Amino acid sequence: MITTAGIDIGTGAVKVALFKSDGDKTEWINKRTERIRQRDPYELTKSAYEEVLKESGMTPEDVHYLATTGEGESITYSTGHFYSMTTHARGAIYLDPDTRAVLDIGALHGRAIRTDERGKVLSYKMTSQCASGSGQFLENIARYLGISQDEVGELSQQADDPEIVSSICAVLAETDVINMVSRGISTSNILKGIHLSMAGRLAKLLKSIKATEGVVMATGGLALDTGLLAALREEMEKEKVELEAKSSPDSIYAGAIGAALWGAFRYQKLAELDKLAKAS
Repeated sequence: MITTAGIDIGTGAVKVALFKSDGDKTEWINKRTERIRQRDPYELTKSAYEEVLKESGMTPEDVHYLATTGEGESITYSTGHFYSMTTHARGAIYLDPDTRAVLDIGALHGRAIRTDERGKVLSYKMTSQCASGSGQFLENIARYLGISQDEVGELSQQADDPEIVSSICAVLAETDVINMVSRGISTSNILKGIHLSMAGRLAKLLKSIKATEGVVMATGGLALDTGLLAALREEMEKEKVELEAKSSPDSIYAGAIGAALWGAFRYQKLAELDKLAKAS
């Protein structure tokens, strides 16, 4: 039995996941997420990791492999680092074994990933950095409209005449929203229009990577936005992308989960190589 931890440092939040593994059997022990806001992400990461270990009755010495992903490559006390595409793919499959595509919808970008049943990345495509299909953009719009992030999904699904935001530039899209408010467009119709615009680009990403079967799992900060998920299903139908769009209550942890599980895999492989070397 080995213990591994995964740390995913994103633009908006730090995620930590702690696992025990015994061959193919895994047990998720503990988890923690912290919004970065204006805090130092590396100090926040250290305190979040220490708290997860403390709650689990462990010390750093009890962890056989500490894997980082996202912006965590500079963490000096980690054992190894994995690219976020591979960790999100592996984490998504842990959350639903039928996953064959992932939509990582983070604070700054959206990314579509096609994967096999093991979590190997087969192809991917990402939105541009300035695109309005991001968590930060939606958070800014919610703030402008005077609503909390938690209200966005429900309000979006109450729309009766959504106003589509056509611009892919976040600055211009925010200007569009300001104009909508001045024209008396309801909050629900504005949000649904934004969701449809974002979902349309995400559906095209899925189509471009030739994802054709199984589940597409939403991960990242916007994975639990029910309005975005509903809009995504609509746009996938328009684009004839025949996948089942899902999210999990733990979707935000996908990167950290994948890092911990890949860390366990690497640790076991290194142990096997060490045994072979000693036997020769």
